[in-house]
Amino acid sequence: MKVILATPFYHQLRGNTITVRRIAEGLSEAGIETEVISITEQIDDLHSLKDADLIHGFNAYRFYQFMKTVSTPITNYTITLTGTDLNHDLQNIDRKQDVITCLNESLAVHVFDEKAKEHVLEVLPEVESKLYVIAQGTSTSNKRAPLQHNQQDPFTFLLPAGIRKVKNVPFAIEALKQLRQTHPQVHLKLVGPIIESEEGKIVQQLVSENKVWVTYDGVIPHTEMQSLYANADVVINTSHSEGQSSAVLEAMSHGLPVLVSSNKGNRSIVTHDRTGFVYDGMENFQNLARSLMEDFSLRQELGQNAVDYIENYHSANSEIKAMIRMYEKSLTLNTLGGE
Repeated sequence: MKVILATPFYHQLRGNTITVRRIAEGLSEAGIETEVISITEQIDDLHSLKDADLIHGFNAYRFYQFMKTVSTPITNYTITLTGTDLNHDLQNIDRKQDVITCLNESLAVHVFDEKAKEHVLEVLPEVESKLYVIAQGTSTSNKRAPLQHNQQDPFTFLLPAGIRKVKNVPFAIEALKQLRQTHPQVHLKLVGPIIESEEGKIVQQLVSENKVWVTYDGVIPHTEMQSLYANADVVINTSHSEGQSSAVLEAMSHGLPVLVSSNKGNRSIVTHDRTGFVYDGMENFQNLARSLMEDFSLRQELGQNAVDYIENYHSANSEIKAMIRMYEKSLTLNTLGGE
């Protein structure tokens, strides 16, 4: 079997890129021939599409736009719905119909959790028979003990995110700036590409104004993220909306406590006060951050609970096995449909 994974912005280090790379690696290890293409950066027609048994598209709206541009008709495809699809494109009057058409014409639709499934079925109940819930896996499992600190030692909050408005990075800087008034050991490390230039200017200005305690390292190769997790105390996610954050899952697999905003994607993987903290608003964020800074045993407990949760529900091996089952059923449907 040959599967082409087709994703937008593949050459930018976004969450979808990390997901696709992990899945491609897992499929290859399982004996599936794979190829990854970027559907937003490809100029020429793709002859390899003709050789694939199945195309797996990520982001329904952008995949549908890609389908319109290639001369080779694409009929044998499955779709993974991303956070952008679910939280934005299905509510966008100019994009919604393209998403719906893409899903209707697909062989299978993949979402990460039950809440996403419910959301899809509210809009498109007719796809229920081909809708698959497969939790996002994580390929890292390098648990480390939480760092212990003297009161004067830097305490590092790590925020991995592409710089765009939906990620709400300025909130993190402002919230932690206020917390530094009582806890001067607070440090914030930002990593990720600038995706929206205007938001990038805002964030870079804030970093410049707070350079004593905020650093922005730009794009970090994914292979180097492990060392950042090893030297962080807490990983935060301040997004207005999410699908399922690869960075949050990876942090949890490393035994790091996470402090995440209350959106559907984050709530699907973080159980408040058990596998991490889920905040709602500035004051709540600061109170929870303060608790993490002041209570080493709390960081230990949340980190261990997070590791246990990842091992039980977000195994990369389980993800790949479920993905292959989806592919096999899809190809069976495609064969039957062609008879």
